[in-house]
Amino acid sequence: MMGPRQEAQAALFYEFSLEDHVPQDNLLRSIDWFVDLNGIRAHLADFYSHTGRPSVDPELLIRMLLVGYCFGIRSERRLCEEVHLNLAYRWFCRLDLGDRVPDHSTFSKNRHGRFRESELLRHLFETTVARCIEEGLVSGQRMAIDASLIEADANKQNSTPKEEWNVSTIDPADAPRAVREYLDTLDEAAFGAASPVQPKFTSHSDPASQWTAARKGPAFFAYSDNYLIDTDHGVIVDVEATRSIRQAEVGSTKTMLRRVKDRFDLHPERLIADTAYGTGPMLGWLVEQKIAPHIPVFDKAGRSDGTWSRADFEWDAENDQYICPEGHALKQFRRNYSDPNRGPTGKGTARYRALKEVCQACPSKARCCPNTDAPKITREEHEDARQVARDIAKTRQYDTSMKLRKKVEMLFAHLKRILGLGRLRLRGPCGANDEFLLAATAQNLRRLAKIFPAPQKPCKA
Repeated sequence: MMGPRQEAQAALFYEFSLEDHVPQDNLLRSIDWFVDLNGIRAHLADFYSHTGRPSVDPELLIRMLLVGYCFGIRSERRLCEEVHLNLAYRWFCRLDLGDRVPDHSTFSKNRHGRFRESELLRHLFETTVARCIEEGLVSGQRMAIDASLIEADANKQNSTPKEEWNVSTIDPADAPRAVREYLDTLDEAAFGAASPVQPKFTSHSDPASQWTAARKGPAFFAYSDNYLIDTDHGVIVDVEATRSIRQAEVGSTKTMLRRVKDRFDLHPERLIADTAYGTGPMLGWLVEQKIAPHIPVFDKAGRSDGTWSRADFEWDAENDQYICPEGHALKQFRRNYSDPNRGPTGKGTARYRALKEVCQACPSKARCCPNTDAPKITREEHEDARQVARDIAKTRQYDTSMKLRKKVEMLFAHLKRILGLGRLRLRGPCGANDEFLLAATAQNLRRLAKIFPAPQKPCKA
């Protein structure tokens, strides 16, 4: 028989518990197990006034932001609506059914103010990394580095060609926040000082973003999200926002390695990266830091015409010379200089040459130097470090490292496809840095929750 019509009946009293209505296997229960926000109020104490109306609890704002970045809720307006309606979100944010959800404008006010002034989001990220280390997910022996392009909140229609862009005409007092941040970062290695080359177009709304066509498609404005990860479990140990050019991305590697050394006393045995990080200065710096570069060497010395390349000549370090396949020596200097300023400096690029009369009588001249009288080989300042990387590339450990490098690429795929961070919502270097820090924190928390699910309570009878 058909049952009675279901109608909502108002009641005077309700007995309702959010704890009982959030499933035991809900992801937020495991995330909550690892979220440590006990030090937030002490961290922000100096940035609040001792008088006036009480503010919104900063822990509530951080918990709401974590919900948004863990579940790909990009809009803060929508985030407030979801927390208002979703029981699991209310439970995680410590909100009862009758508690009011903060207005979306509260996030902007705190983000542009005390959150950035106190570097709270960096503190939150590093607290999460420390928890990963405590749980044994980070050994610090093998690390990988990579960067990914994240589209900026800017478009070509509101931009200026480089010929018409003039920084001196900008009045910082009347400029928007993103433009002021751009002016502040002109001398930073991650942004303005990374390269003297000006981009083809500069955005009016976010001039620090880089006009790039690195994806081999239509160009767009973007920032680079740089991840330094521990390859044991794919934990992100540091993150940095930079311009989307190779110089800035490679330069951020030094910044992040120094920071994890200072904050967590982590010094990797090896660093894994792609060819973009295989430049001579970068490899030289890694070797100086006693870090094995498991990185393909960025080398353009190879030839496609069948003639001998630099790799076919043997380096004789003891005598500072190259030996050709026919056994002839290529030297940089063939006599001793009484004036040390005219001799070898040990810096920059050195050129090694063979004797003309020897090469003219050599039977292999057609394969060595068919268009010149004698071969010339250049040797860079960091060629020893480049050779270290070449020797490592011949080992089995290098093959393993190339497989482990995919872990950082998988993190970027997760960032864009699951967390929905394919385009930035905030503008300026600070906005990009805030979003990258929150996203990396969310990814680490999800990794902790996946490996160590929260213990489930027995169901009530």
